[in-house]
Amino acid sequence: MATIVILGIIAVALWLVFFVFFPLGRGAIYDPSTLEETRVMADLAELVPGETAADLGSGDGRVVIALAQRGGEAHGYEVNPFLVVLSRRRIRAKGLQGRAYIHWGSFWGRDLSRYDAITVFQVGFVMSRLESKLKRELAPGARVVSHYWRFPSLRPEIAHGNVYRYRIG
Repeated sequence: MATIVILGIIAVALWLVFFVFFPLGRGAIYDPSTLEETRVMADLAELVPGETAADLGSGDGRVVIALAQRGGEAHGYEVNPFLVVLSRRRIRAKGLQGRAYIHWGSFWGRDLSRYDAITVFQVGFVMSRLESKLKRELAPGARVVSHYWRFPSLRPEIAHGNVYRYRIG
């Protein structure tokens, strides 16, 4: 009985470290979008063949997969190594290698200028800094889709429930 309790405590501690505290220090905790929210995010991104998109904080890869299934090339950036492995397995299972990619690491140091569309489900305290980065790096006309959290000065051109699409001017 004591062994089960100790294993339970270790499991909870690992979960807190890898899925709450570590990610929260770099952005958002792992809180996956529902299947409907994922579909809406991918639809609003309007990714077409020949375009590329990035999901910033890609979690379990569901948005990256949804974007790649629409014909474009999709990249996810994720700091949690467990979620990176899970995402890559899901991409292989869906047969999307060559169209969907998961990068282990933070998107903050990455140049996002090559992307036509960006999707995010971050937290409120990063949205101002993220808005500055996106305005600085994305080309005019690039689409940015945010689940739940809004940018401080960008105005959404489309809102569907708690999913918003912005266009970089």
